[in-house]
Amino acid sequence: MNIGIADLSIIPVRREPSERSEMVTQILFGERYKILEETDRWVYVRLLYDDYCGWIDMKMVTLMEQNFTTDSCRLAMASETFNIVNRKDTWGNKLIVPGSDLPYFNHNDNSFIIGEYKYTLNGAYFELPGSKNIRESVIDCALKFFNAPYLWGGRTPYGIDCSGLTQIVYKMNGIKLKRDASQQVLNGDTMSFVEEALPGDLAFFGDDEGTITHVGIIWKHHKIIHASGKVRIDNVDHQGIYNEELKRYTHRLRTIKRIIK
Repeated sequence: MNIGIADLSIIPVRREPSERSEMVTQILFGERYKILEETDRWVYVRLLYDDYCGWIDMKMVTLMEQNFTTDSCRLAMASETFNIVNRKDTWGNKLIVPGSDLPYFNHNDNSFIIGEYKYTLNGAYFELPGSKNIRESVIDCALKFFNAPYLWGGRTPYGIDCSGLTQIVYKMNGIKLKRDASQQVLNGDTMSFVEEALPGDLAFFGDDEGTITHVGIIWKHHKIIHASGKVRIDNVDHQGIYNEELKRYTHRLRTIKRIIK
């Protein structure tokens, strides 16, 4: 079984094996994937974090050694909006994004291991499990993405979609979510009213047929943090998201889920 690990800041994952194909998600630095199929230029992979599948460019593949695993190692995560790492045996630095994995992290010298190489982090981090006040931490992490542009398939401050935002923010707090809003809605306990929601709960929105098409993070005072055009803060009530700039509702509320216990 060939397992790869991302040693690039961001690896685009595409629906078809072509640079012109739609990007469906991204692999962040330090995340692992299983190679399911290979062609001359492309590999079909399954991300080990959320089981999402797609094609990545063969030139971006870094294979892990057989005896290397991150399943039981000390794992930290980059926590700042932009973080710099460097590798001892090569020139230059890499800019990595929040939610990037730092396996085998040594807090004495901020070093960690990717594949067979040793890296050093110049920036902030946190180890998992994270903050005891997860709800407060979820909001703090979400606000790091404020004003990030919307990008279909994106999971970074350079561009992010609605479910990418909720997934990465929860990941940074040690909670696994699937990639798409239609998958995330299957988790947690259902809240009957917006008034019952606590900061960090997820609100899901849909079309007239009931299909889940959007997700955001409940904040406070009927506010929601979500990615729509950009990561923004809007009002939310029992009808849905109300955009003050447009003076209208933009998303229809379907359900609120409590995943943080």
